[in-house]
Amino acid sequence: MIILVTGGARSGKSRYASEQALALSPRPLHVATARIWDEEFRERVDRHRAERNAAWECVEEEKYIHRLSLHGRVAVIDCVTLWLTNFFVDEAQDVARSLNAFQAEVDVLHRTPGTFFIVTNEIGMGVHAETEVGRRFTDLQGWANQYAARLAERVVLMVSGIPVTIKGAP
Repeated sequence: MIILVTGGARSGKSRYASEQALALSPRPLHVATARIWDEEFRERVDRHRAERNAAWECVEEEKYIHRLSLHGRVAVIDCVTLWLTNFFVDEAQDVARSLNAFQAEVDVLHRTPGTFFIVTNEIGMGVHAETEVGRRFTDLQGWANQYAARLAERVVLMVSGIPVTIKGAP
């Protein structure tokens, strides 16, 4: 089962997904997709690592979630934006190849028994990106979100810390 948790920056997506995962499992898996880009981002990742308590099993996987042992697990995959960035950079900013690689990973999750909370951002709801590469990434993110939402049994939009179920039963 895929549960897509989407919303804007600092809308409470990760917190909500984590609370839901902990309600379903005494030891859920947290899959961090971040790649360390600079010192500020390293500090951000370190803060997130420190927030995870002993109840969590944590792994870092930048792209290939299918390599993980997920069968029957409850997992939070956080987040699509960073996950896509890794494909986008490694695929020389090719939107089609990046989207195909992401879709293949989501397809594996869809076929795997378990409960998977996928956290993503709605980056296209704000101002338009100023650069061509920014607009291409915004398109990629939108298409990736649509694909994951199509396969998800439930989609939750976080608005100011409030979960709004937009697909499936709450």
